[in-house]
Amino acid sequence: MSAKAISEHTGKEFLYKYICTSAAVQNRFRYASVTCDTDWDRLTQEHPWLLTEPLVVKPDQLIKRRGKLGLVGVDLDLKGVQEWLQLRFMKETTFDLPRLLVSVRKAFRNTPVGKAKGILKNFLIEPFVAHTQEEEYYICIYATREGDHVLFHHEGGVDVGDVDSKAQRLLVRVDEKLDPELVKNHLLSNVADDRKEVLASFLLGLFNLYEDLYFTYLEINPLVVTKDGVYVLDMAAKIDATADYICKAKWGDVAFPPPFGREAYPEEAYIADLDAKSGASLKLTVLNPRGRIWTMVAGGGASVVYSDTICDLGGVDELANYGEYSGAPSEQQTYDYAKTILSLMTREKHPDGKVLIIGGSIANFTNVAATFKGIVRAIKDYQGPLKEHEVTIFVRRGGPNYQEGLRVMGEVGKTTGIPIHVFGTETHMTAIVGMALGHRPIPNQPPVAAHTANFLLNSSASVSTPATSRTASFSESNSPSDVTPAKRLASGIPPEQQSSSDRAGAKATTLFSKHTKSIVWGMQTRAVQGMLDFDYVCSRDEPSVAAMVYPFTGDHKQKFYWGHKEILLPVYKNMADAMRKHPEVDVLISFASLRSAYDSTVETMQYSQIRTIAIIAEGIPEALTRKLIKMADEKGVTIIGPATVGGIKPGCFKIGNTGGMLDNILASKLYRPGSVAYVSRSGGMSNELNNIISRTTDGVFEGVAIGGDRYPGSTFMEHVLRYQDTPGVKMIVVLGEIGGTEEYKICQGIKEGRISKPVVCWCIGTCATMFSSEVQFGHAGACANQASETAVAKNQALREAGAFVPPSFDELGDVIRKVYDDLVVNGVIVPAQEVPPPTVPMDYSWARELGLIRKPASFMTSICDERGQELIYAGMPITEVFKEEMGLGGVLGLLWFQRRLPRYACQFIEMCLMVTADHGPAVSGAHNTIVCARAGKDLISSLTSGLLTIGDRFGGALDAAARQFSKAFDSGLLPMEFVNKMKKEGKLIMGIGHRVKSINNPDMRVQILKDFVKQHFPATQLLDYALDVEKITTSKKPNLILNVDGFIGVAFVDLLRTCGGFTRDEADEFVEIGALNGIFVLGRSMGFIGHYLDQKRLKQGLYRHPWDDISYVLPEHMSM
Repeated sequence: MSAKAISEHTGKEFLYKYICTSAAVQNRFRYASVTCDTDWDRLTQEHPWLLTEPLVVKPDQLIKRRGKLGLVGVDLDLKGVQEWLQLRFMKETTFDLPRLLVSVRKAFRNTPVGKAKGILKNFLIEPFVAHTQEEEYYICIYATREGDHVLFHHEGGVDVGDVDSKAQRLLVRVDEKLDPELVKNHLLSNVADDRKEVLASFLLGLFNLYEDLYFTYLEINPLVVTKDGVYVLDMAAKIDATADYICKAKWGDVAFPPPFGREAYPEEAYIADLDAKSGASLKLTVLNPRGRIWTMVAGGGASVVYSDTICDLGGVDELANYGEYSGAPSEQQTYDYAKTILSLMTREKHPDGKVLIIGGSIANFTNVAATFKGIVRAIKDYQGPLKEHEVTIFVRRGGPNYQEGLRVMGEVGKTTGIPIHVFGTETHMTAIVGMALGHRPIPNQPPVAAHTANFLLNSSASVSTPATSRTASFSESNSPSDVTPAKRLASGIPPEQQSSSDRAGAKATTLFSKHTKSIVWGMQTRAVQGMLDFDYVCSRDEPSVAAMVYPFTGDHKQKFYWGHKEILLPVYKNMADAMRKHPEVDVLISFASLRSAYDSTVETMQYSQIRTIAIIAEGIPEALTRKLIKMADEKGVTIIGPATVGGIKPGCFKIGNTGGMLDNILASKLYRPGSVAYVSRSGGMSNELNNIISRTTDGVFEGVAIGGDRYPGSTFMEHVLRYQDTPGVKMIVVLGEIGGTEEYKICQGIKEGRISKPVVCWCIGTCATMFSSEVQFGHAGACANQASETAVAKNQALREAGAFVPPSFDELGDVIRKVYDDLVVNGVIVPAQEVPPPTVPMDYSWARELGLIRKPASFMTSICDERGQELIYAGMPITEVFKEEMGLGGVLGLLWFQRRLPRYACQFIEMCLMVTADHGPAVSGAHNTIVCARAGKDLISSLTSGLLTIGDRFGGALDAAARQFSKAFDSGLLPMEFVNKMKKEGKLIMGIGHRVKSINNPDMRVQILKDFVKQHFPATQLLDYALDVEKITTSKKPNLILNVDGFIGVAFVDLLRTCGGFTRDEADEFVEIGALNGIFVLGRSMGFIGHYLDQKRLKQGLYRHPWDDISYVLPEHMSM
């Protein structure tokens, strides 16, 4: 959600820190939070005024009307506060529900007035301010679509009454400022003159604070003004949580407390943390941990519908949770979400057993099988507790690859013995709720839906675009084009050359046609390919995507498929080039992130050719969205979104991922127009409407998901009026929801006759009136702030206005069918004959995903896997690597040898790296690195220069020494025979000899390693053999010692052969493939990097070798 309530403590902290006013704000930061863990001695040290001043104490848990409820202790000393708290701390408190829920229940549900019940555990102590009633005032600022309303009443306090009806108010429209004169002359008209200046200054400062910190609601009651200044006594506020990326520096880490009556569970915090770290949407609210009915629903809109249906069927008292997962979460994220639900539901047994409803609408782009894999993993992990708690699972899902997902889910039920009933798109979305609650029978053999792969290659050999698959519906106009383009400027004209009259204009009635061209902002290749496939199956002459804009790469071409032909679409770095080169484009589809969507949309609206913009991103701050709406209204641009999947016009155009993959396009007959137009908030539910409408009527004419935010760019009414004025639309379906009042405009339109076509309407969120505490649903806008905004109230009003409103969502399809059948009987709709659509080739990647084809992989790897939630080294998660303190040697063992080596082996590897790290600047590798560094080269180039010198003569003797000594030892040669043999063949013994060190001046590196090896290795046969060889060679020349390279080489062979982790063949293979030289390369890289950094730090210039160190030996005739 976006607007979230904050504690009074947080709200006052923001106000005291950031308000800018000439009014003297008193008692700044003089508040103390108290919980059951509070140390009173420490508290009084931090707030000494607690010991000297009269105090006020009250709960800080989002409780309204605390004074009326007797929850405020006034004019107490510290001891009195402690006594007052002792009577209330951690005590369960019950009081009447807020007026909103009470009135709705009485009016529409005939259910008892509810009570809010919760534990008091967070309190706020402040100085008591002595004042008179005349010094109390009321202030409230809240946001609406049009702007921000400022309410002021000259009487405040607990008895303020209905301020909506008697307060003075001003509407500060979007992008406007609060006028100081209007504040004084209008808002403060009933205030004494001697207080107007102070109050005006405070109000202006408060409004600026409200805007700067992205508040959506801010109420102070009372605000006390005395001769000493201004006192903020009680405060309630909400902020737009989506503005965190803008306000983080000022907000800090904000804690959002749960509504009173609902506890904050650690599992909720865990899922919220997962959600914050994911591009997907993961939500969880625990309503009743002892409840029998648990849900795991995909989609923000669908999650509300399932909760509604459970409550409608009498399950409100047993509903345990509300939540949703959507936005294509990964398998691991779905697993984490599912195991959290399963953990919660298997803690306490229920005498009737429990049910888990895994539901969802038809996904647009989420791979259902991939997400179900995560759920299946969790079910397998919890199969014991699930059977012990007698859990029955009901599954209903549709979308990409859903058949495979349902198959896997059914299989896990058979293998684990857990009763799992699976259903696809052939079953109404909420039918499983009735089954789970025993209200309808469970079918023994549900019909098997067609496989996702039912759109294969066209049998025709022609590569041309196929002929139109269906004549125009008899309900449509037969004109060749269904849109007359509005008169526009030549496209691509820079904004500064356009007059205001050129850029303004009425919004179009027809947004899309078979000739619509669009630009896609963002590198969303899958969505673009889906649009092109839709175009092809709709028999469009040309692709609907003209170009893409992606600021993070240079201009280039991107390859796509048109049918089974490859085509290239241009990708531009900036919008201006795209607009200039594609004047035919009038739609922009923006996949920009929530941080860049505002700026890119503002830029787009500077070009008059654009008449429709779809904003997909979720989480754009409401204040920025309102600015976009105002700008769009001024320019005659229709915005679809934000937080939407888009919209679709069958046979003409679709936005991005709308409608899902081609199997759903075909199943829902979206390749040709029908007679029914719909508008919804939810993207997932719009796809469900496609399914319902295709099964009950001749299909969809057009459908739009306006988005789940509180202020969608276009409204229900705008689209309903478009449909009313479109001849091809014969009936209208609206799927509204709790929150906002837009549906009442439809009521008014029906009553006034402006809307004459049949309207079938249902508002989701009816369950909200049955909950004892506020629940924020998946969509940001799905929250009622007054009785008229509840789904129950809106459904009743629509029914009374003459709309066709079903008793519940379960019966929505039945009502749509009845209205459609009546229109057919009356001749308003004449269904057209179906003609099969052209087939489209399946993408290779998707065919492979479905398991229809196989192809050998180009690469194989067996040491590391980064695809999951956690990096894995040779089968070991990275967290385990650190938990067991394996160190660098252990990691090297995993990645090089695919083994978990013994501790002594890991230590030996690390010692080898340490002793080979460097051997001074004079050796060839270090010398090369230094020369390269002094020539101005970068670190990588300098390091590579040094590494390229490693070979048999420098550093590369580890493998060669290991091979030579191993071969001699394994063939049974005596040390003397080996020495004589090498001498006879004229070969050097690798690993023998040192320029400086000798038998009399031993290399301490070798001595350190020898001591460790002799102490820890199980056997050292090859090392002993090499030491015997050393005795022979040093007897001839004292510097022919076993050097560090040779020692490491032979000792490593002993390690591989005797540690118990390798067969003899495996040990020999690692020597042959050069693994041992890797030790020197890795170790010496540390030294080379050190030399590079040293030269840079010393600021050494270009190296030139001195002449006197070079012997110039030239032919005589050349030297003369």
